[in-house]
Amino acid sequence: MKKEDLRIVFLGTPEFAVESLDRIVSEGYNVVGVVTMPDKIAGRGHKLIQSAVKQYAVAHGLHLMQPEKLKDPDFVDELRSLRANLFVVIAFRMLPEVVWTMPELGTFNLHASLLPRYRGAAPINRAVMNGDSETGVTTFFLKHEIDTGDVLRQERIAIGPDEDAGSVHDRLMHLGADLTLDTIRHIVAGDLQPVPQDRLLQGEQPTPAPKIFKDTCRMDWTMPAAALHNHVRGLSPHPAAWTLLHTADGAETELQVYATRLTDEHTSLPAGTLLPDTRRMAAATADGRVLELLSVRPAGRKRMGGADFLRGARLDSAAKMV
Repeated sequence: MKKEDLRIVFLGTPEFAVESLDRIVSEGYNVVGVVTMPDKIAGRGHKLIQSAVKQYAVAHGLHLMQPEKLKDPDFVDELRSLRANLFVVIAFRMLPEVVWTMPELGTFNLHASLLPRYRGAAPINRAVMNGDSETGVTTFFLKHEIDTGDVLRQERIAIGPDEDAGSVHDRLMHLGADLTLDTIRHIVAGDLQPVPQDRLLQGEQPTPAPKIFKDTCRMDWTMPAAALHNHVRGLSPHPAAWTLLHTADGAETELQVYATRLTDEHTSLPAGTLLPDTRRMAAATADGRVLELLSVRPAGRKRMGGADFLRGARLDSAAKMV
């Protein structure tokens, strides 16, 4: 197939998807339609929030669709009328078979992990939370079960020992745009050789990456220091790890934690206990290692340095995080 004959429908929602959409458009591919989530009402002012993909589509005059239900007959008919021969899906909802089987060249998805590692909704967070030293992006053809389709292309990057999920997200966003274009070029050339994920597993089990909830984000002070450090950076800057700070008078403060530092120090204090050091905010962990809290946000206040929080909080010697 010639490049000029290719008609693409792009399906996506967040900023992560916009980078790839922009690269597709900038490369001169014919994007005949863009599908994204309906606008949402959010915030105290109940403002109508448009997805990042919608904002891009409107700004560039692309044909936009925002179906409430992906099986809606009117939406399916409109989609079919675009006569697209390739669908590209990035950070979108699970598609019904009537949609993903529509284009003659198939529907491929860009996923922010090295499939079959981290199938699911939160691959970037989970890779960092688990202390992985590398991750990457994968393109694959859709099939019935989520994130299980045959792999088309993959690219890898290293994860720094102190790097947070936000930084990994941004690097994968750009790498993913490169991989999306590369995959489209190979589809046009007709020289792809999809690889079943079972072959990549090599006898191992696929790694799940389930959606993250508030309870997932709570810091567990029975964990060793390294695991707590990975937990914090894997959830930073969003949705952010959190802990409860208890004081001797019974007061309780919810504290979001955005950055920590592993030290070489050790202490015999109980896990979660703050060290008596007014120059920094540091706590004992389950393996006796000291973890410094570099960036925190008390409930109802702005994000600040751990030391700044300590100076203003005037905590007693029995202060402990649980």
